[in-house]
Amino acid sequence: MGKRDDLIAKYAEQMKDKLGINPDMDLLRKVTIGCGPSIYNRDASTVAASDPSELETVKKNFLMKKLGLTDEAAIDAGLKKVMDAYGAGSRTKYRAVVYYMLTKHFGKESIYG
Repeated sequence: MGKRDDLIAKYAEQMKDKLGINPDMDLLRKVTIGCGPSIYNRDASTVAASDPSELETVKKNFLMKKLGLTDEAAIDAGLKKVMDAYGAGSRTKYRAVVYYMLTKHFGKESIYG
């Protein structure tokens, strides 16, 4: 297995163990690939949920640009729901997992074909 496959396995394990989610591995792989090289950078591979500017970046660059969402109230509510589900106790919130959960929350799996 390559480094990306190792990371995908780590994300899936965290989703099962800490979040109680049995991930769709095909979608998780596609979302992880969509994150690009950021998954290999320690800082960029995670989302700082307590940083408003980080959440704004997720909102603008992922939810609005990538997923094509426009209803800001729904976006904010969905982002909050996903971050709450990930939990304050999870210090490491992997970007690929957050994006996977947001994709599922908004029913936008078709973006990843």
